Amino acid sequence: MNFEARLSIFVIAVGFDLFLGEYPSPLHPVAYMGWLGKLFDQVRENIDGKFMNFLLGLSALVGEATLWLIPALLVQSVGNRALMIVLSALFFKSTFSIRGLYEHVARCLTEDIEQLRKNVSVIVSRDTSKLDLQHLYSAAVESLSENIHDSFVGPFFYYLLFGLPGAVVYRLVNTYDALFGYRNEKYEWFGKFPARLDDILNFVPSRISTIFIALFNPARAFCYVKKYGHLKINATYPMSAFAGVLEIGLEKIGYYKFDGPLPTVQDLRRALALFCKVTTLILIFFIFLFSLIS
Repeated sequence: MNFEARLSIFVIAVGFDLFLGEYPSPLHPVAYMGWLGKLFDQVRENIDGKFMNFLLGLSALVGEATLWLIPALLVQSVGNRALMIVLSALFFKSTFSIRGLYEHVARCLTEDIEQLRKNVSVIVSRDTSKLDLQHLYSAAVESLSENIHDSFVGPFFYYLLFGLPGAVVYRLVNTYDALFGYRNEKYEWFGKFPARLDDILNFVPSRISTIFIALFNPARAFCYVKKYGHLKINATYPMSAFAGVLEIGLEKIGYYKFDGPLPTVQDLRRALALFCKVTTLILIFFIFLFSLIS
């Protein structure tokens, strides 16, 4: 597929996402990626030993990646150019989410603490039942900022490099990491290969995201990145840049704490506005890249 067609697919897919949002779960390929992954997880329950769990996790990811590459390649081989572009755009759209990420975080614009706890629990893995308002808003800002690279910059980057198959494989790896990439007794070894591969794949996208965030307050942003970016291999880079630009603190109790006042509901509104500005620049950047190499 030439880059001119890739640009058309990219623009159509982004337009679909911004105007219509997410596919319903029964039609969403990522839902089936997760469903298949959980079937392997059921097999894991009968497997003993670190090595065997590691091997099963690796095999599950490689096997499912091979499976999803088949429809990705078939869509790109459709003879009719217009149909190929539309089908590819519909498939590509399933690998990223801009509007969905914004809407999930925007639901946290409430001062009703019980409703806020419920809404935040949808977007973070931590227990929200005892968090106060400011720690809940902090969790929402953290989720918004750290998900920029894996919600859409990562899929865009690997689509640019490898076309639709690249974006699909990236989304599968990220899905496995979200499901199984935990350092606990249950998933430490089963999820190790997906988690480490996700770290590798997100290394560049997380830095791209950080650079675009930092443009809105470079001195403060890079000060925070220098201070806190190393706390996680990828996630705390855009997160710390976001906190620096907004001049707020962020805290995940027991894990990390960034200097500054914890966010209020007004700061969450500012964070969503910054997200829109950053996303606009990122879209322009990728459209420019596609145009440049077409």
